[in-house]
Amino acid sequence: MKYRRLGKSGLQVSELSFGAWVTFAQQISEATAERLMTIAYDSGVNFFDNAEAYANGKAEVVMGKILKRRGWGRDTFLVSSKVFWGGDLPNQEGLSRKHVIEACHAALRRLRVDYLDLYFCHRPDPNTPIEETVRAMSDLVAQGKVLYWGTSEWSAREITQAHRIARDLRLVPPTMEQPQYNMFHRERVEKEFAPLYKKFGLGTTIWSPLASGLLTGKYNEGDPGGTRISLKNYDWLREQFENDEARQRLAKVKKLARVAQDLGTTLPRLGLAWCLTNPQVSTVITGASKPAQVTENMKAGQLVDKLTNEVMARIETILRDKPVG
Repeated sequence: MKYRRLGKSGLQVSELSFGAWVTFAQQISEATAERLMTIAYDSGVNFFDNAEAYANGKAEVVMGKILKRRGWGRDTFLVSSKVFWGGDLPNQEGLSRKHVIEACHAALRRLRVDYLDLYFCHRPDPNTPIEETVRAMSDLVAQGKVLYWGTSEWSAREITQAHRIARDLRLVPPTMEQPQYNMFHRERVEKEFAPLYKKFGLGTTIWSPLASGLLTGKYNEGDPGGTRISLKNYDWLREQFENDEARQRLAKVKKLARVAQDLGTTLPRLGLAWCLTNPQVSTVITGASKPAQVTENMKAGQLVDKLTNEVMARIETILRDKPVG
């Protein structure tokens, strides 16, 4: 496992990390979750990603139990939470000071830790002034309950505004952004955020590197069953696999599979390694429901050196979606 700095901070993050989205407390048992986390940790993963919204907090409960049982040294792993969707009542969601603070305390209890290494604003909140959110996050850092705070799926304009407020008020600015990034979703990371990497030293902890499983090849012949798009309450995800764009992407996936075959590797490893070739990616958050998937994913870093200019050009010829400008 290799490690990268989280943006311009001194924090070292494993280039491959492990997240609980969809699987924990929904798709897999607690015993399986523990097995997956253990394989990842033993492979060098030091960052485990979570959120208050995942399984309505139950994913954090499961992860907290595992961290407690395994007894790993607190200085050997990083754990995150995200705040936005905490419930249905007025002050149970969003980025108001009240919800940001209360959600942090709740996450600490569920994860059974004294502090969060990373704490993300899960989405921008149009109903809360950014200054209010920046003040709340900065206060949590000052109190030692959060070490680094960041955003998820915020625009470059919103991140810039948060930095300007933090600078003017002498508060702690966001360190990182968690955007979706994969072969089919590139615009924000490669173009929109481009000025922010140097200007603010923005780090990125990217999610959905395999396009919700599309880039694994398992959907090439339709839904095989037992996947995340078959889960209750994930109809919105299934719809993304049934439109014309998805069918076009599946055709590209089949061509990418031949690239992987020629390299003597697998399609999932190729998709993850492709993300790692971007130097602005601090860590690639992986997910899995089976031990073999984690074992497979953790080998992706070994493939990066094989992605030569020639191979990358071949991939671009297939994708034809490189952001311009």
